[in-house]
Amino acid sequence: MNNNRFEGKVCIVTGAAQGIGEGVARAIAKEGGMMVLADRSELVYQVANELESNGSQVLVVTSDLESFGGAKSVVDKAVEHFGRVDVAIHNVGGTIWAKPFEQYQEDEIIKEINRSLYPTLWGCRAVLPQMISQGGGSIVNISSIATRGVNRIPYSAAKGGVNAITVSLAMEHASENIRVNAIATGGTEAPPRKIPRNSNPMTEDEKVWYQQIVDQTIDSTLMKRYGTIEEQVNAILFLASDEASYITGTILPVGGGDKGMGA
Repeated sequence: MNNNRFEGKVCIVTGAAQGIGEGVARAIAKEGGMMVLADRSELVYQVANELESNGSQVLVVTSDLESFGGAKSVVDKAVEHFGRVDVAIHNVGGTIWAKPFEQYQEDEIIKEINRSLYPTLWGCRAVLPQMISQGGGSIVNISSIATRGVNRIPYSAAKGGVNAITVSLAMEHASENIRVNAIATGGTEAPPRKIPRNSNPMTEDEKVWYQQIVDQTIDSTLMKRYGTIEEQVNAILFLASDEASYITGTILPVGGGDKGMGA
């Protein structure tokens, strides 16, 4: 494998403060990428400081990526600092509640869509003009096999939207040398979140409903286990890199054989 796939490339990674986003940022930096780390949490500076101490060029942008203004500020600052954007990996999202659909309140449904659809929608809209003007680029959106699953219907709807955005954008912009792909992540083992998506402790019912998600995920997965962050990162980096130069409009399930609705 080429260990310098991102040498000289300017790479935006959103949601870079923790989890898969942090893993992607560390891996791309290790392969020579110039990093633009975006997150609304100040914790992203800890990741940036570590990467800089290892010799990487890093720009941090703290922004609310649920808004177009926030997404555009990331691209604007990236271009101002580095002059271009070669890779954009849109990673922000994640289910906030775990419950049957009839238990969701209106404001909770709106918050789920805002969290898991808009950061990718706005991120793509913000970076496209720059990639068009410079003659190409690679976008990788992070979706989920949970487009088919239980107890998180609003999240499933949002990730179904991410899949539609990905395929349609690939069709619109292939002639401009812009590749657009997505990874549909499966259940992934990760350290406890530094900032929880839901600050309220789960009720007893919510614990049962969440366990149903875990059980359904493992049951649907041929390998009968959760994946690792590294296994997700490896797939993301492949699609983002020139090794996938003839791949676009593809949603790659990385779920141990559970394809969700991504195949």
